[in-house]
Amino acid sequence: MDIQQKKQSFKWVWITATVIFCALFTFAIIPGAAAQGSLSSTQTQRQNYANLMQNVFNFIIQNYVEEVDPYTLFEGAMNGMFGALNDPYSVYMTESDMNDISDTTQGNFGGVGLNITKATSPRPDGKPMWVEVASPIEDTPGWRAGINPGDFIIEINGIPTETITMDEVLGMLRGTPGESVRLVIKRGDRLEFPVTITRAIIEVPTAKHAMIGSIGYLKLLTFTPFTADRARDAIIEFQKNNYTALILDLRNNYGGRLDSAIDVSNLFLDGGLVVSIRSRIASENRSFNATRTALVPNNIPVVVLINRGSASASEIVAGALKDRGRGYLVGENSFGKGSVQQVYPLNNVGFRITTARYYTPSDVNIDKIGIPPDLKVSFPEYTEDDAVHLNELINANKIPVYIEQNPQASAFQVDEFARVLQGEYKLDLPLLRRLIRDELNRTTLAPVYDLEYDIQLQEAVNILRGGNYNILMQNVKTLRTLQEEAENELAIAS
Repeated sequence: MDIQQKKQSFKWVWITATVIFCALFTFAIIPGAAAQGSLSSTQTQRQNYANLMQNVFNFIIQNYVEEVDPYTLFEGAMNGMFGALNDPYSVYMTESDMNDISDTTQGNFGGVGLNITKATSPRPDGKPMWVEVASPIEDTPGWRAGINPGDFIIEINGIPTETITMDEVLGMLRGTPGESVRLVIKRGDRLEFPVTITRAIIEVPTAKHAMIGSIGYLKLLTFTPFTADRARDAIIEFQKNNYTALILDLRNNYGGRLDSAIDVSNLFLDGGLVVSIRSRIASENRSFNATRTALVPNNIPVVVLINRGSASASEIVAGALKDRGRGYLVGENSFGKGSVQQVYPLNNVGFRITTARYYTPSDVNIDKIGIPPDLKVSFPEYTEDDAVHLNELINANKIPVYIEQNPQASAFQVDEFARVLQGEYKLDLPLLRRLIRDELNRTTLAPVYDLEYDIQLQEAVNILRGGNYNILMQNVKTLRTLQEEAENELAIAS
C-alpha cells in the first residue's frame, strides 16, 4: 500500500470513528425525540441532557488516553454546572468547605480555640510561612494554655507548619473533643516552647459588647444559632448598667443563618414584619414577623453601623430596623446580598444554591444594590501617592519591628512614632496612628472598640450624646422610598 492509500485508509478510520462517536451521543436524544413527537416537553429535554452527560462521563472513563479518577470528573462537572448559573452564591463545596460552613450553621466545633492565619507567599519580615495566632478565643483550651496573639505555631504533632496548607492545619487542630494536640510555639526571636492542648467544644465567636459611658455597644461578628442569645445577654448587662442608648455594630458581618437574623431583630421590634422570603415555588414563600416583646424598649435610641462588609443576614437586620423606623444607620452602603441559599450535602461534599430572595418590610430587594446609611461616614480613601508611600512603608516592615521592640507602647509613644513615619513617608498622621494601633492590637487582646481611631463609631456616639436623635429619625426614609426616588431621578435624566 503506497503512502496515498495509507492516508486515505487512515482518513476513513477517523470518519468511521467520528460517525460512531456522534451516534453514541445522539442515542440519548433520539428516543426522547421520537416519544414526544411534535410536542416539546421540558421534562423530556431535562432527561435528554442528563443522558448525554452520563454518556460523556462513561465515554471519558473508558476512552481517555490516560486513566481518569471518576471523582475528578464529578468535581469538574459540578463546578461547571454551578459556574453556568453565573451566581457567586451557588457553588459546589468541597469537604473542607462543608466543614467550614458547618461551624457557622451549628455554631460550634471540636478544636483548640485559636483564630489563626497563614501566609501564602514569602513574608516581608523574612520569617518562614508558619501559622500565626491572630487571637485566642476567650475561655478555650488555647486561651487557658497562655498562647498569645502574634505567637507562631511552628509545629503541630511534629509536622512543621511551613510545609503544610491551611486546610491541613485546620484538619490537625480541629477534631474529636478530649483528644490532645501537641504544638511548638515560637514567641519573639528567642522563646520557643512545646504546648499540649486538649481539644474541647469551641463556640464560634459571634458577639462582643461593652459600655461607652451610658451607651451600650454591641458588635455582632456573624449570625450563628448562638448569636441572639449572646446579644440578649449583652442587652441584659446594658440594662443592669442603666444604659440610655445602644449602638449595634454590623460592620464586616458577612451574614450567616436567616433564623438568627430574625431572632436578633426580635430584640428590637414590637411585632410586625421583619423580612419576607420569595421563591420560584409559591408554596415556599414566607413572611417572618417579630414577637411583641422587644427586649430593647422604644425609648432607647438605636444607631446601627454598616459598611461594605455588611452582607446577607446583617442586611436583613439593618433593613428591618431602618424600614420599621427603629434604628438610624451610620457608615457606608452595605454589600447588597438579597438572596437566600440552602446547603445540600452529598456524602462528604455538597453544594450551596440560591433558592429565594428576601424583601425588607417596605417590600424591596437589595440584591446588588445594598442598603444606604442615613448618614454616610467613610474612612479617607488612599490617593495614588498615598498608595505608593504606603506600599513602601509596608515593605520596609518598620511598624511590626517597632511594635516587637515596644509591645506596651503608650498613646504618646504611638503618636511620636507616627510623626517620625510621617516625615519619612508623607502619609496622614491619623492613618499612621491607626496602622500602628492595628499592629499593636494584633499582638495583644484587641479592645472591644477603639473610639480614638474609629470615626464611624465616633459619629454614632456623637449622635446619641448630642440630643438630636429624634429629629434625625423624623427624616429617615424607608428603602422603598429611596429606591423609588432613585428610579424617578433616573427616568428624568434619561
